[in-house]
Amino acid sequence: MQRCLIIDDAPVVRKVASRILSTEDMEVEVADSASAGLSIFSEMRPDIILLDDWLPDMRSVDFLQSLQTMTGGAMPLVFLMVVEVDPVPIMRAKRAGADGWILKPFDRPQMMAALRKNIDLALQRREKQKERAA
Repeated sequence: MQRCLIIDDAPVVRKVASRILSTEDMEVEVADSASAGLSIFSEMRPDIILLDDWLPDMRSVDFLQSLQTMTGGAMPLVFLMVVEVDPVPIMRAKRAGADGWILKPFDRPQMMAALRKNIDLALQRREKQKERAA
C-alpha cells in the first residue's frame, strides 16, 4: 500500500483528494501548511506528496528544498497542485525536485489519470538518471 501526504491550506481540497486516494488503496495523511507537512513527512515517510503551489507559511520551492535536505536527495514523488497551468512556478518547482503537477479542482477520473501518468513518467525519468549515474 502506498502512502500519500496531501499538503494544502484549503480544507475542501484536502478532503476531496483524501477521499479519492483512500478509495485507491492508499494510506493518506493531510496537512494544512508546509511546516505541518514537513513534520508529518518525518514521521510518515510517504511515497507520494501532493503539494499545494501556494501555501501561506512557505513557498512550494522552499518546502521542496527543505525536503531535499531532510531526505538527503532521496525524495518521494512530489506533485505540485496548481489552479492554472503557469509554466514559471511549475518549472521552478521541478528544478527544486517536484516530479510533475496536477491541475485543481479535480474529480476522481481526472486526478487518478494525472497521478498515474505523472508517477509513470517520474519513475521512468528517475530510472534513466540512475542509469546515467552508473
